[in-house]
Amino acid sequence: MALLLDLANIVGGFLLAISLLRRVPRAGDSLGRAADRAAPFGWIVGIIALVAGGFYLLVHLFDGPRVFHFEVVGILVGVALLWDRLTRRKAPPALLLAIFGLIAIVVGLQGLVTPD
Repeated sequence: MALLLDLANIVGGFLLAISLLRRVPRAGDSLGRAADRAAPFGWIVGIIALVAGGFYLLVHLFDGPRVFHFEVVGILVGVALLWDRLTRRKAPPALLLAIFGLIAIVVGLQGLVTPD
């Protein structure tokens, strides 16, 4: 379950940060094509992030030592990816989402190397 949360943070962060990642020289076009292929499945990543983040939030609230940033970022990634489906409102600014996406990628990578 922890691996699902970490992968959802990484993939969800990638989908959120693609507007900035497309500007990377020599790699932006490839990353853009990968994001275009993965974008239709963004809602699945959002649901996985919400479920896994919510699960660990509840576990750490009632049984664990403390609430960790991994689950908070996972819940926020899920909300950001599902924003248009949850609220019928306009999405937050793309730059804000892209910066949060980069943070989510770093948190997901940190979660992969952090022991449970």
